[in-house]
Amino acid sequence: MEPATPGSDAFAALYRAHSQAIHYLALRYLGDPARAQDVTHDVFLKAWRHLGQFRHEAAWRTWLYRIAINHCRNLAASWAARNLVPSSDETLWNDAPDPGDSPLRILEVKELGERISRAMARLPEEYRLLLLLIADERLAYDQIAALTHQSTDAVRGKLHRARKAFAIAFAATA
Repeated sequence: MEPATPGSDAFAALYRAHSQAIHYLALRYLGDPARAQDVTHDVFLKAWRHLGQFRHEAAWRTWLYRIAINHCRNLAASWAARNLVPSSDETLWNDAPDPGDSPLRILEVKELGERISRAMARLPEEYRLLLLLIADERLAYDQIAALTHQSTDAVRGKLHRARKAFAIAFAATA
């Protein structure tokens, strides 16, 4: 791919290649489809404005994820400061089960999703982020280390603690 510069088709290709992953990350982090869409646009706007700062030391995806994570953290902090909680009702509608599923299966999937969401909400932000990156985004430890500015060993240790904390929180939701 040609270098992504303002005015080139490469930035449009970059958007097409990564916008869905950025949107999904924001959706899982924030739990609100409308805000996730806004974050996706904001991330690419910030990337466009700061293309000159990209040092090619990391992959484009890593750079965009770092922008997205920082932006989501800032939004989450501002919501917490104002005591706002994003609604997850829209997420439930967007993640509607397959119409061919039995009503019992639909209920089981919905209940499991709600339990997972409640358990994740009980975890510290750092644990939620690490679990999201490893489980949902399927990033490798070294990629997570680069995104979070930690050593790979630190990521492994924190993920171990995050998984244990999740198991305890999940069991408590039963």
